[in-house]
Amino acid sequence: MSSAPRFRPPSVQRVTIAGPAGSLEGLVEDPSSGRVERFAVVCHPHPQFGGTMDNKVVHTLARTLQELGLPTVRFNFRGVGRSAGEFGDGDGETDDTLAVIDWGLARWPGAQLWLAGFSFGSYVALRASLQRATARLITVAPPVQRFNFASLGVPRCPWLVVQGDADELVDYRTVLDWTRTLHPPPTVELLSGVEHFFHGRLHELKEVVRGAVAGG
Repeated sequence: MSSAPRFRPPSVQRVTIAGPAGSLEGLVEDPSSGRVERFAVVCHPHPQFGGTMDNKVVHTLARTLQELGLPTVRFNFRGVGRSAGEFGDGDGETDDTLAVIDWGLARWPGAQLWLAGFSFGSYVALRASLQRATARLITVAPPVQRFNFASLGVPRCPWLVVQGDADELVDYRTVLDWTRTLHPPPTVELLSGVEHFFHGRLHELKEVVRGAVAGG
């Protein structure tokens, strides 16, 4: 019996991307060996509460997509790590994300864009998806009670929302109520007993994301 090919760790490249407030620190992880048809940009949690591109949920999202063959770009928002600038209250971070997207589109011409984000990063990813053609969107633990999600539109692409029902920072009921107002609604995966940072449950996040997007 043949087995599925084992995942090869991707090539890793630290990059500096020109952003609207100065240079942005980024990390490209590329498992591909040929022409790139899809790539993903992954957005991290709130910069003022310790969020960076090295967050374990962000890393898990990126690795899951790499295992599906996508190069991923993680990056630090303005004012985080080696990225220049100061916190931009969501507007600046959206502009940072758009700059990273445009950099990726230039690096992989003709490739489809996938966007993913965790917590605050999901708010930024959703905003960016409404400004650039996006083939797929993944938002994990969107903080709908802290940011004005209700004012945003609905992306014209398949959209996955992943939420834990034991999240101590994001009320899952508020998330469910919000998704019910959207047309068309996103696919929602509610994970029982999972809190905000997915302690001990990252494997479930990976399985849910892989199951939802493995078809391309």
